[in-house]
Amino acid sequence: MLRISQLTTTKEEQAPSLEGQAAKLLGIAKEDIRAFRIVRQSIDARKKPKIFWVYTVELEVDKEERLLKRLKNPRVTRVEKNEPYVFPSPLRKSAQKPVIVGMGPAGLFAALFLARAGIPSILLERGRDVDQRSLDVEAFWKTGKLSPHSNVQFGEGGAGTFSDGKLSTGTHDPRIQLVLETLVEFGAPPEILYSHKP
Repeated sequence: MLRISQLTTTKEEQAPSLEGQAAKLLGIAKEDIRAFRIVRQSIDARKKPKIFWVYTVELEVDKEERLLKRLKNPRVTRVEKNEPYVFPSPLRKSAQKPVIVGMGPAGLFAALFLARAGIPSILLERGRDVDQRSLDVEAFWKTGKLSPHSNVQFGEGGAGTFSDGKLSTGTHDPRIQLVLETLVEFGAPPEILYSHKP
């Protein structure tokens, strides 16, 4: 698999020209690209008012080694195809259901992956569902009246529901892609799979 960095488009062009740019850079026909995906998208606003999208893409073509030798372009590199992350099978000795405390991202994903492994769990949350919680938080911001059990800290979605949540990740952790793909599976926009700061 080949990775090409620094492909740019204007905001008006967006992504449709990327495969054509990649083919032109490699000196092949667009039809010779067997697989293509955007790995990363960021914005370059250094030359305002012109704003550019900057992309890194990965693609599969025939005779990749030969192409690399001929091109000798530092923007084109070879990468190994990553195997998707698979959570290890749980080793269970107890017949009791696991208890998960909190419906923030960690709690929701713990419950989801236990369920996918065939292990039902008990998920506890002291706050309300996100719809009611939104009303409680809005009331607090307008009136200062605090609901001790349904606020910015407590409730479905966790602390990050009303802010960035100060969430941090190990940027090279193989589980990150699985989390993003799961969010897309449940309705998040596909762009989060490659946006610089989704």
